[in-house]
Amino acid sequence: MTPELQWAILLVILLPGMALSVWAGKLTLPAGLTGVVLGVLIFLGAGFWGVGELALFFVLGTGASAWKVAEKRRLGLAEENKGRRTAGQALANAGVAGLAGLLAWAWPAQQPLFQVMLAGSFAAATADTLSSELGNMYGRRYYNAWTWRPDTRGLNGVVSLEGTLLGLAGSLLIAVVYCLGVGWSRALVWVLVAGAVGNLADSLLGATVERRAYLNNNAVNALNTAVGALTAGLLYWLW
Repeated sequence: MTPELQWAILLVILLPGMALSVWAGKLTLPAGLTGVVLGVLIFLGAGFWGVGELALFFVLGTGASAWKVAEKRRLGLAEENKGRRTAGQALANAGVAGLAGLLAWAWPAQQPLFQVMLAGSFAAATADTLSSELGNMYGRRYYNAWTWRPDTRGLNGVVSLEGTLLGLAGSLLIAVVYCLGVGWSRALVWVLVAGAVGNLADSLLGATVERRAYLNNNAVNALNTAVGALTAGLLYWLW
């Protein structure tokens, strides 16, 4: 497949997807444009499988947010702005992946490292989204991630066993897409662990600095993906 054809296919994927998401109210227009730019950066460093991870995260996150949305609204657990993602949220969840894609393209000798970091960031973002959105609906007992004492469902930093397992399932799906792109190896475990560690970091930050308004949700999500990326990169070097 020629580079020209690859770029044509990429634009056919990204542009209609962005337009449909904006039309359906899933993204604001700036968020859609931000997503296209991030998609291009990810493609530069990881090809179509990297774009596949972006698409999988978006589909799973959007689906989880929309799942039983009427009940979430009744319980006060629905996202603000009717779940429509902003440019800030797009950068918070996929900005680290975009940076990793750019570095993989600019530094070919270290491409495998940056590619696994890209996957680790998406694994963390996916785990966080699924564990919070679905955990709030299916969790049975809720605990503060910092103190491990029972806490109120829906508050920052509150976790459940069911939500944590659903988050791990999301990380596993990202890891599978990664391995389909680069080949099956122990990296499947690296990405899965990266998702779990990033999600834990998000919960701990949520229970502490976010509750005290030192950081907002976008900043915590960005740190979550950074921790996921760094965890995957560290495992790449050590194991």
